[in-house]
Amino acid sequence: MSNIKEPDMAFAKKIIDAGGKTLDLCYQCGTCTASCPSGRMTAFRTRQLIRKAQLGLKNDILPTEELWMCTTCYSCVERCPRDVEIVDIILLMRNLAVQEGYMAEAHKKIGANLMRIGATVPFGDDMKQLRAKMGLPSNPPTTAGNEKAADDFRKIMKKTQFDKKVGGA
Repeated sequence: MSNIKEPDMAFAKKIIDAGGKTLDLCYQCGTCTASCPSGRMTAFRTRQLIRKAQLGLKNDILPTEELWMCTTCYSCVERCPRDVEIVDIILLMRNLAVQEGYMAEAHKKIGANLMRIGATVPFGDDMKQLRAKMGLPSNPPTTAGNEKAADDFRKIMKKTQFDKKVGGA
């Protein structure tokens, strides 16, 4: 059985056309992987992800958990000798993954929280009380504290069908 993979250069072009114009500048020096805090703790290898994108290995990227391991800290971008916009490229690939129905479970939970409560992290009574003690409104000035903004936000989420992608109600 052969382990040869067919490149999909249309996928690489799609990334470039969507804004990842620096994708082809990467010459695989490995500086991104060496500076990645996520890579120190996981199997995530930034360089490999970028190379797979250059080669158009769509099916080795979009359905994988590795795509979601980037913390978007920009350490790789700050150190890249070729000014490859690595994080932007990863975010573009995440967008493509979501369009095809792939998303990390943790990201789905965050999206569902956005739909349900208007914030990424549930805001408990302890925090509300602490804010009140400090003379702040109990709800922060986000969609969690503004029902009209929350309703508008939910409309956008539904119109874009993001609510279905995250399983939010």
